Amino acid sequence: MIVRRPTIIMTGLLASVLALSACQDKAEPDSSADTGTSSEPAMSAAPADPNETVVDSDTGIDGIADDTTAMVDGSVAQLSYLCTPAMKVTATYKDDANEVVLETDQGTLSLMQLNDNTNPEVYEVSTAMDGGEGFTQWRVAHEARETGVMRVAGTDQSNVTTYECKSE
Repeated sequence: MIVRRPTIIMTGLLASVLALSACQDKAEPDSSADTGTSSEPAMSAAPADPNETVVDSDTGIDGIADDTTAMVDGSVAQLSYLCTPAMKVTATYKDDANEVVLETDQGTLSLMQLNDNTNPEVYEVSTAMDGGEGFTQWRVAHEARETGVMRVAGTDQSNVTTYECKSE
């Protein structure tokens, strides 16, 4: 019992010292001496968003996998169409810019919208699909842009090829 008594006394003294030091006022740093700077950066207690994508600007085009998809704002939409006669068209609609970019095996063209969001939407450019002389026109119907019609002509603009397209 004699051995425990000094331990109890030491524990009591230590608890008293800690209690007294916790109750004392501590001087706060002068805020006027340190304007606009902080010794510690402000940090959020919230966990990081697991869906946040980290982009490495040093990664070249060859370092990106073929199955990588780009995430963009809501004003851009991309749809794929199968057309008759046989042609595959990928249309990227840029609603804020009133344009559509059409990609086919013949080439890629950017067409400007001719009407103001009426159905069907009509886009046109004064270039043939292969980039040569002529015109390309894209008409897409329905609110979900389910069907489209592409009209293409080369130098002989009286000879128009029409493609009926349905989204995949």
